[in-house]
Amino acid sequence: MTAPQPSNLKAAFWMAGWLAAMLVMAIAGRETTRELDVFQIMEMRSVIGIAMLYPLIHHAGGFRNLRTRRPWQQVGRNIAHYGAQFAWFQALTLIPLAQVISIEFTMPIWTAILAVAFLGERMGLWKNLAVALGIVGVIIIVRPGTNEIVPGQLIALAAAVGFAISVTMVKSLTRTDSVVTILFWMLLIQSIIGLVPALDVWRWPSAYVWAWVIAIAFCGTFSHYCLTRAMLHADATVVVPMDFLRVPLTALAGWLLYNEQLDMLTILGAALILSGNLLNLKGAGVRRT
Repeated sequence: MTAPQPSNLKAAFWMAGWLAAMLVMAIAGRETTRELDVFQIMEMRSVIGIAMLYPLIHHAGGFRNLRTRRPWQQVGRNIAHYGAQFAWFQALTLIPLAQVISIEFTMPIWTAILAVAFLGERMGLWKNLAVALGIVGVIIIVRPGTNEIVPGQLIALAAAVGFAISVTMVKSLTRTDSVVTILFWMLLIQSIIGLVPALDVWRWPSAYVWAWVIAIAFCGTFSHYCLTRAMLHADATVVVPMDFLRVPLTALAGWLLYNEQLDMLTILGAALILSGNLLNLKGAGVRRT
């Protein structure tokens, strides 16, 4: 498989798709968990996602071209991702939307460490500054220490660690498997993992929730397509800091839709996050030229 040429611009384009999909998915997750169990939501997302992915599967030459060279790494990656996704949905039911996403953004710390340790990537000055500014921005938004830590916060933190493992393994998988192959195995493996638990809690969704379930299936599937495409064009330590923008965007959505407070400290944190992303792209662009 021919490796695409490195391009921070293309990586940023695909990450914009990821950001939009994940923002919709957070809102959809909040709405669906009002009525359905998390196991059922995740199972419906995987099964419907396979159907949605079929046009890309057909374009790639059909199912016969979706063999993976590393089946056990696919299984391991999806066990980690399934657990992280379950924790993420559970956290949405326990703590405010913006807080879930903010705590999730400890993920880049774990991702950077894992990418350096297992993928041979480097953490230069610009990447370190990007991560540092992003983390400071998140801390300003969350303001830890002002409230007692609740179980929902710990669950969100566990989700962040699981997502970091998943992201690192995806970057490794892109070296041998196509984007569509990775997505197909993700949906297939996770639909198998969640089948029995979902059947145990199954209830027929209302028409309102069906619309949000479809949104979760679409965004949950094609957000990963966008993320994997981004990682084909840039290192994980370049791609992941771009995701910091999801924090202020989700805080804004929480304010508009759920009356969650958006104050000057949140705006300051968002500005630091954006500055970190710009520094990261500038530094990486200098290194690749």
